[in-house]
Amino acid sequence: MSDHYERVKIELQQMKEVENEAAADGEQLSPASVSSIPAEVSFTARRDLSRSSVNGRSRSKSRSKADGHERQVNDKELPDPTAQKSNSSQGQSRVSNEPNLHIKGTARLLKGKTAANGHVETCVRQTDGKCEHHGKEDGSKAAKKRRAVTVDTSKAKTSLEALKMSIRQLKWKEFPIGRRTACDIYWHGVSFHDNENIVSGQVNKFPAGMIEMLRKINLSRAVRTMQQLFPEEYNFYPRSWILPEEYQLFSTQIRLLKDNDSTLKPTYIVKPDSGSQGDGIYLIRDPADLRVISGAQIKQAVVQDYIQKPLLIDKLKFDIRLYVLVRSLEPLEIYIAKEGLSRFCTEPYQEPSQKNLSHVFMHLTNYSLNVHSGNFVHSDSCSTGSKRTFSSILYRLASKGVDIKKVWSDIIALVIKTVIALVPELKVYYQADIPPGKPGPTCFQILGFDILLMKNLKPILLEVNANPSMRIEHEHEVSPGVFEYVPSPVDEEVKVGVIRDTLRLMDPAQRKQHATSNTGGGSPEEAIVVETGSDEKEGMADSLPSLCLKQVFPKYTKQFHYLRVVERIAAIFLRFLGVKGTMRLGPTSFRTFIRNCKLSNSSFSMASADILYIDITRRWAGMLPDSREAGMCLQAFIEAFFYLAARRFKALPLREQVVLLLEVCEGALEGQSHSEKPRTHRSHTHPNPASSQTSAPTTFSSPALTRRRQRPLQLSAKANTEN
Repeated sequence: MSDHYERVKIELQQMKEVENEAAADGEQLSPASVSSIPAEVSFTARRDLSRSSVNGRSRSKSRSKADGHERQVNDKELPDPTAQKSNSSQGQSRVSNEPNLHIKGTARLLKGKTAANGHVETCVRQTDGKCEHHGKEDGSKAAKKRRAVTVDTSKAKTSLEALKMSIRQLKWKEFPIGRRTACDIYWHGVSFHDNENIVSGQVNKFPAGMIEMLRKINLSRAVRTMQQLFPEEYNFYPRSWILPEEYQLFSTQIRLLKDNDSTLKPTYIVKPDSGSQGDGIYLIRDPADLRVISGAQIKQAVVQDYIQKPLLIDKLKFDIRLYVLVRSLEPLEIYIAKEGLSRFCTEPYQEPSQKNLSHVFMHLTNYSLNVHSGNFVHSDSCSTGSKRTFSSILYRLASKGVDIKKVWSDIIALVIKTVIALVPELKVYYQADIPPGKPGPTCFQILGFDILLMKNLKPILLEVNANPSMRIEHEHEVSPGVFEYVPSPVDEEVKVGVIRDTLRLMDPAQRKQHATSNTGGGSPEEAIVVETGSDEKEGMADSLPSLCLKQVFPKYTKQFHYLRVVERIAAIFLRFLGVKGTMRLGPTSFRTFIRNCKLSNSSFSMASADILYIDITRRWAGMLPDSREAGMCLQAFIEAFFYLAARRFKALPLREQVVLLLEVCEGALEGQSHSEKPRTHRSHTHPNPASSQTSAPTTFSSPALTRRRQRPLQLSAKANTEN
């Protein structure tokens, strides 16, 4: 023992001399030099060095068997060719000239080598002469093998095949029947709650709210709220009426329209609130044509202006399915897939008339409907058939002289504005399922945006799908009543790339790096740097294509941050909710809001505030019959806020009224926070969207400065106006 201790002591002294020589040359040792020895090997000048040197090794052996098995699998899957190459080039005769440290009981040899730049490069040398490096030139961090990312696919449902292909391409580890210990990523086919009791990792669905918010009625309400504040910016969504509550309003407006001009024959499209795959959609010319259910009651639905002049390709109407990744709500991060699907009708288009209103294959682009048409064409080509890639359409338009960069710019603006309209309510849903301070996973979600291009190339939002189909095969009838699934090259081309690159962006190592490096400066030139999740020397980076997902927010923060007014209202709403997990504001909390924001005065007493609360809450309770929770919802609070703003700041546009009232409220709450507790504690529970560069602008400043900030910054390409 003593002889070994003396040898080790001498070898340590030799390594220290190497360090001192490097320091004498003016070079500073980096953490990747001698200190880059693996953490599981502990070097201390204790009496019993041999025991301490293997202490970390014992700890690593004490891990679970499953974890150890994964580590072995990863070592097999991810060999280190660079280390082997380095070995072959270095002769054994050089070993004796370099400082070595043998770790007793580990069958390994720690070897230090002085590089030309004065840094020390270390490697763990096995007894067979092979060397595994743990250092890197120029003092950079050691490139260490990492365990494979684990993905639970037990609830993936129809997206399973595309998900499996993506995991294989990434060389990650799939758990098709789940896992006792936590996985890094959980992929659900329907909702956040497909797997219960997830307290860590990442889930590809947001809690509850995304499905609810993307139903036709709630989406229309969210966009309508933004249209009240920014009518020009949100003119990409058709005029809508919510049924049955707005049936009388719809009937009256249509009657007045026809009375003013009897030659007008407008057409409207009716969409069931919770419908999907085109089910229940139909066209009407008159309110009397609305279909009723039992009891002569109109089913919950949205009726919209029908777009009568769509862009046609081969005389066929088509729409665009684009995949959008919401990577995070706070801070807001949005990515758009560079490739999408174009889904065609199967009957040549004619403007709607009384004769063809029922021709669904002419007017409705839904794949689930047209696939049953005898004219539907399955094609292995991405540029022909009834389902094509969006890029093939863009190439065709470009050949005719269309500015496709402007088309993309308009589509990006539409997507960002739509997500901004949804975020306030989504944050309320999120805190109800995962309250601040409660352990839970982080969430992300892929959305399906259905967009129609008009004849003048203006994009129109048709709907947003919370669970877009990720199936990469289609049904083929081999005999009457007998179907088989046949691979769809077009679907595979688009959907596998979307899932694979979503996983790359959600790689836990990449997210950790992103959290420390993302400044959210909002520069349009900001590059997206994405790691593959493993050492590039392993060849994985070379085998993967570049990302098909383009970051659009916070990249374009400067162009769109002024739109996040409602998000600031939602931050105030969340502040006064009080009870964790609730989504409704009670009467006491509403009074506290009025009092703390100093909104009561001689002309608006607390009694008036109570009456306002009762009236608005009662009306919204009638509009939301399925709600089980009493109190004021966010949309009702926004209506009350608009009322208070209009009452306080008369003779101004609504947007300016709301911004001025926000200044009053935020200023009062800021002053209250200063008097109650330190500023650093103020927004832990419900962070203000204005707290980061990627969020809405800070508002605790002068009104003049705020108004300048609220002035819209135009995109480089303005939206087309309808012909």
